[in-house]
Amino acid sequence: MTEQKRPETAEKTAPEGLTLSRRSFLEGLGATAGILAAGTVPALLSAGAGAATAAEPSLSEDPLASIIEENNAVNYPGKPVKYAKAAGKQKWAMVIDVKACIGCRRCVYACVEENNIGRNSGFTYIQVLEMEPGRIDLEHSELHYAEGGNPNKWYLPVQCMQCAKPTCVYGCPVIATWKEPDGIVVIDYDKCIACRNCMVTCPYDARHFNWVEPEVPKEERNPDVPVEEKAGVVEKCTFCIQRTRNGQTTACVEACPVGARKFGDLNDPESEVSIILKTRRVWRLKEETGNEPMIWYVG
Repeated sequence: MTEQKRPETAEKTAPEGLTLSRRSFLEGLGATAGILAAGTVPALLSAGAGAATAAEPSLSEDPLASIIEENNAVNYPGKPVKYAKAAGKQKWAMVIDVKACIGCRRCVYACVEENNIGRNSGFTYIQVLEMEPGRIDLEHSELHYAEGGNPNKWYLPVQCMQCAKPTCVYGCPVIATWKEPDGIVVIDYDKCIACRNCMVTCPYDARHFNWVEPEVPKEERNPDVPVEEKAGVVEKCTFCIQRTRNGQTTACVEACPVGARKFGDLNDPESEVSIILKTRRVWRLKEETGNEPMIWYVG
């Protein structure tokens, strides 16, 4: 693929070798439409768990039932995320102003660099779609637009929504992915068996499989994020867990030149995200799936 042209205002460029797949993105967004419309996800129960019918699943036979709280948040009873501090009392969320977004993709490039995404992996955690005015048409959106800032278009950034009810987590047969107490959905690379069922059950195409060992130049590697562990497993956005649990904001928020992204703690009534959710008209992508995404849009 030829390198995408970037706006003159953008200081960061796409890392060498980075490619995006619009077909993969759109197929992923639609892959679970029939599954979620039917109200079920593929049932991958442990060998001795017994059979549960698709129409009336038995919670007593669900291997995840014992770790699902009343609010449907899924917590993992095992080891903490080894490259980040333990979760605090925050409930992290993000708001993206699509009227402010200029489609410069600086959030994309900053995320790639911060999270050691393989330059040869063919995906990014964040994808920015160019949309027609007055329409939310994912099928006919443009991922490979040449340059942002078109006044006759608007831009929709999409990534892992850190859902309160994450179907990707429910679909994992070995509980290699879970939702942390602060709301961040993470993956245990050592435990992932590469079945990719979480990719099928995610309605946002937010999970990505490394078919090859990620290549990140040593001089560009972030020492705070693992690289080799990602080979042959699924990875995704973690709200920059290595940063946010250390008092910083996410790399995408920091890189946005127009302040279109806001990140903060919903438990703090004075945080920007809390104030926006209380005072602005907001919406969430594919909310009908029932996943309760923790990224809202305004504008």
